[in-house]
Amino acid sequence: MLQEPKPPFVSTYSIAACDLDRGQWGVATQSKFLAVGSIVPWAEPGAGALATQAYANPRYGPDGLALLRQGLTAEEVVRRLTEADDGRDERQLGVVDGAGRGATFTGAACLDWAGGRAGEGYAVQGNILVSGDTVEALAASFEGSGGSLAERLIEALTAAQAEGGDKRGQQSAAVLVVERDGGYAGLTDTLVDLRVDDHEAPIEELRRLYGLHQQLFGKTPRDQWLPIDDELRAEIDGHLAERGYERLADWAGDANLEERVDGDSEIDPVVLAELRRRR
Repeated sequence: MLQEPKPPFVSTYSIAACDLDRGQWGVATQSKFLAVGSIVPWAEPGAGALATQAYANPRYGPDGLALLRQGLTAEEVVRRLTEADDGRDERQLGVVDGAGRGATFTGAACLDWAGGRAGEGYAVQGNILVSGDTVEALAASFEGSGGSLAERLIEALTAAQAEGGDKRGQQSAAVLVVERDGGYAGLTDTLVDLRVDDHEAPIEELRRLYGLHQQLFGKTPRDQWLPIDDELRAEIDGHLAERGYERLADWAGDANLEERVDGDSEIDPVVLAELRRRR
């Protein structure tokens, strides 16, 4: 009789967190495991965020979000998922609910070092770590940082790795952040979804990708946009003519900067800098 194969062992550290003021929920994770972002992170705006790892049960993702959608607390979601799972002793799970309450679970059979902690707006956890300092660094970084949720999550990974991280090394990393209608063209809830599947320095590569993401899809406050007077319009038209364009919007579309163009009376300084750079 064939035995049911065990789920993948995702030895990793992760943080599930939220920024209620911004209406954002997300997860960041790093592991000595191929494509950790394909298994660990799950999030839905207004409902919460969840990280599933160790001998990961991927069903915790959609099932957990369904429970969060019903208004269950993070602790209730952890209890429901683990009580219904015969393999819970080998699971690890972190949950943040829609109200920002955190809960974490580490099964008794998870490999050392394994553990987690939860606080206001976050849950951090890890297994097969050099020590518990990695988890403490995740929490301390998040508690003491500012900026966007994605930035805080990446900073938390960086702090955790500096304390040792996964005892087997590094391979992949990911960050997922959701916000209602916060993604591309306001037509998706996925604000940031970046994955480094196989890299010698995955967190550094994740940071680089996030920088590109911000350049293309970030939002400069409207009061920082530059008015297009006659002199600036002449400069813009000159740059466009050199490239064979008549309209800024057409060039921006080809440069993947269409999300940063809105009308022709003002210009995002990021767009202007890129237009000047691409000579």
